[in-house]
Order: sequence, then structure tokens, then C-alpha cells
Amino acid sequence: MKKRLLLLVVMFLTAIIIAACGNEDEGEPEETVDAAEEEEATTEEEKVEEPEEEAEEAEEAEEEVDAEETSASGNDGDFADLITYMEDETEGTAAVLYENNEAQTHEMEGVTVSLDGYSLVELLDFHRDYSIPFDDQNNGAVLIAQYTIENTTDEDLHYMTTYDLSYVNSEKFLTNHRYLLPEENQLPNILSPSNDYLLEAGEEIVGYYSYAIGEDRLAEILDLGSVDIAISTPQTDPDDFASTIGSEGRFTLPLDAENAEKEADKASQGFYEDKVTADNMGDKEMLEEEQDIGESQELGDVGITLVGYQFTNFVPNAEEAPRFQEDEVVLLTVKFDIENGYDEDLAKNSISSTLHVNDGKQWTLNEGMLLPYTNSDTIPSGDSGELLQVFLLDQEQYEAIWKDKSFEMELGPMRNEDGEDISKGEKAEFKLK
Repeated sequence: MKKRLLLLVVMFLTAIIIAACGNEDEGEPEETVDAAEEEEATTEEEKVEEPEEEAEEAEEAEEEVDAEETSASGNDGDFADLITYMEDETEGTAAVLYENNEAQTHEMEGVTVSLDGYSLVELLDFHRDYSIPFDDQNNGAVLIAQYTIENTTDEDLHYMTTYDLSYVNSEKFLTNHRYLLPEENQLPNILSPSNDYLLEAGEEIVGYYSYAIGEDRLAEILDLGSVDIAISTPQTDPDDFASTIGSEGRFTLPLDAENAEKEADKASQGFYEDKVTADNMGDKEMLEEEQDIGESQELGDVGITLVGYQFTNFVPNAEEAPRFQEDEVVLLTVKFDIENGYDEDLAKNSISSTLHVNDGKQWTLNEGMLLPYTNSDTIPSGDSGELLQVFLLDQEQYEAIWKDKSFEMELGPMRNEDGEDISKGEKAEFKLK
């Protein structure tokens, strides 16, 4: 009996111990599950945050690349944007035929005009609404030119930029087509009647022209290989066309690599800027030149210094040929520096000269039609300036007789803007060779 009671007590205690152990084992899995869930939640949050951070970093890197590409693109990027705009606007298809970024500059008494670069763009199958400026054709090309104008004077000026395009035997001038480029980029909109063409003192302006060229005309100019752009002069008074300053200029734009090389060769020879050179009237070849002579004389209140001279063989182009009696001539261009001590301005195109050749046995007058001056080109009172004189010589006589003999010239008299002789008939004499 006692043994049975003892056995029951032992079994009862064993059951209590087992129950207690079971409760402790069930508590631990609850803590383990909670920790796993917490770890999983944390991992998911990290997974959500990491792609956002990576996306932001990728976006920043892409912006840096875009900025570098934009910075490196320069004018090419500008032309590309303009060409894309033109395609969208006209519903045409564009392809670049030729681009040139060699700058050309023209100085006009403190106003500098630069042709920064240009692009000749073929434009095909565009909307008929744009056909009239393309000679009523819906295939052709557009020449886009970028210009920079800088006023380095301390005076506000007014500048109507009539930068017309022409070429040999062209029957009309081409000017800006107002509907091909964004209005805010077009130079005639930047300097326009709405602001009296105002070019403020110290101001620099960058703008574009777009010249529409029809399909037939494109074939003509590609055959010629180049076109010319005339550069107009600014004014001190917008209502007075006689208030212009400086001299008109001209840029020659080659349209392929071969003609670009020819123009570079011309520039390297350093021809004086007479009208033949300035207006690209034909081809010059240097025969003989003398520079930095520096011989000076006084003529009344004017100091005259002989700077140099150039003998060139000249072949006029087809457009200019009718103005000359021969297909090939010799030009003598003489350069002077003039110091005007008079209280009146000197008119450059009123100053004449005489050339004596064949040891004084023959003579000829200077050719006014080959001078680059207009009625408004002067040497102001108390100021100095350059003066060119040009003589047209018979090639056969030059080669056979004149070139090895003396050349002497008389310059003067000096004349004011009204053409009046203010040096009392006096002339300066110089021996060239």
C-alpha cells in the first residue's frame, strides 16, 4: 500500500515537471518568429530605399554627361538645334552639305562684325507654304550663318543689318528668311525697327541669318563654289543715312573644302583691300611687292607716308569681265598713311593721283572704280587713316617694257567732303621703284 502511494506521488511530480518544461519550450518559438519578421521587414525597407538612391545617383550622373556634351558641342550644337527646328517647322528633310567655322571679321571704326561660322543645309520635300523664297520650288538648301556684332565705342549706335547674299551673275540678292529659324535667334529681329536698331555702347550681339536657296540656284552656286555676303555700315543717327561710320565689307563663303583652301591661300598672300579684293571681283596673283617703305612728305597740313605697293596679275570673273577691256590685266595698288592736320575732313574718294611709267614717257590716272571708298569715307580732322590708290596697267606693255623701268606717282591735291581743293593744288611725289 505504501509502495503504491509512493509511486503515485512520483508520477504526479513527474507530470508537473514535464508540463513546466513544455511551457518554457513554447515561449522560445514566439520570440524567434518575432525576430525573423522584424529582420524581414527591415530587409524590405532597405530594398525599397536602395533603388531610389541608385536612381537618384544615376540621374545625377546622366545630367553631368549631358552638361559635358552641351559644353563641348559649341556652335555645332547651335546649328544642330536650328536645323532640327527648321525640319520640324517646314516638314522637310535636312542634311548638312558643308560647314565652316573659320571666323571672318570686318572692322568699322569701333564696330566689329564677325562671321563666326555657317552651315549649308540641303532641305528636301518641305511644305509648299515655304516654296516662294525658294524660287517656288519645294527642294533646295538653306545657308545658316552666325554673326557677332560688337560696339567697342562709348557711343550708342543704330545698325540695320542688311547682310545680303550674292554670287557671280546672280540676278538678285538673297536675304534672311524670317520663318525658318526661331524669331528670338534672328539678327534682324534683335536689331529691328521696334528698338530703332539700337546697338548700345559696349554691347555685343549674336544672331543668325537663314538664306533660302532654290534647287536650281543651289546647282549654280555649288558649281561656282562660293557666295559673298555684303556687310552694311552702322549709323550714329537712325534717321540720317549720311551718318554712317566705317566702310562696307564683304565676306566670301566657300561651299566646299577645295574652295575653302583657295580662299585660305588668298588670305595668306595679304593682298591690299582695294575694291577688287574686297568685292571678290576675280583672281589676283602677286607679281611684285614692297612693304614697310616708310617714306614721308608734308602736303600743306597733311602728313603722307608711303607704306608699300603691290603689282598683281588680275583675271576678272565672268560678272566683272565686261568692265575691263582685257581678260587679264596688271594692277598696281599703292598704300599710304595720311595724317590730317586740317580743320576739315578729307574725302578719300576725292583724292586723285597720277602714275608715270616707262621712265616718265607715259602716264595714267588712278582708277576710281577700283577703290573701296564711298562718299562717306573720310579721314577726320586731326585724325589719321589709310588711303589706297589703284592703277590699271596693260599686261603686255608691263611685261615687255614697264616692269624693269621706273615708276613714279603724284598724289593730290587734298580735298574736303565737298570736293574742294584745300591744299592749293599742291601734290606729293613718290618714286616707287
